[in-house]
Amino acid sequence: MKKFVLPLLILLMSGLYIFFIPEDPASLKITFKLIPMVLILIYAYLHCNTNPKPAQWIIITGLFICMLGDGLIAGSFIFGLAAFLTGHLFYLFGFIRTWKFSKTRFAMIILIFVYSFLISNELVKALMDNGNSNLIIPVIAYVFVISLMAWSAIMTGNKWAIAGSFLFVLSDSILSWNLFVSDVPQSSLLIMSTYYTAQFLIAHSLGSLLTKSRKEGL
Repeated sequence: MKKFVLPLLILLMSGLYIFFIPEDPASLKITFKLIPMVLILIYAYLHCNTNPKPAQWIIITGLFICMLGDGLIAGSFIFGLAAFLTGHLFYLFGFIRTWKFSKTRFAMIILIFVYSFLISNELVKALMDNGNSNLIIPVIAYVFVISLMAWSAIMTGNKWAIAGSFLFVLSDSILSWNLFVSDVPQSSLLIMSTYYTAQFLIAHSLGSLLTKSRKEGL
């Protein structure tokens, strides 16, 4: 039963933030936004079972940097974007270190490329129409990096890492669409629920990411 305590606490604090914490004061909102990520970081470390290996430390660092992004984005979209981009680079490098080659998984880069191209095209048009051309390069860079991160997660063959990366892409897709293209109904609920779930699944993947079996996942 003890192993379920921390996941339940993460679920509780995530739900508390999403459904009950008001927008003002901003300091309270940011504090409760970070609490689930602090718990996910603890869970990630404990889920490594033994002292984390280099690949696991890299991913834990990515979780920490994304947590910083949660706080930074409240004050500056660009700083928050930069933090999350950096966090995805750490995920990318961590997943690459646990790469399990498969032609089927490798070919998934085609689908990821098509998706990233389509959403990037819509975002660029919206940014130009709204007079936010200065954000085009940062946004395109972010889409490129998170797409590579998702593909690197697929290449691990780890179902938790794959599910987490896909939910992260979904969360950020909803966020960017809501910010720049058009309003998404219940956007806050959708963004944060998929975001916290994504980070939890990535943290959970650390327990099996370094297994030698190539039969796991896809």
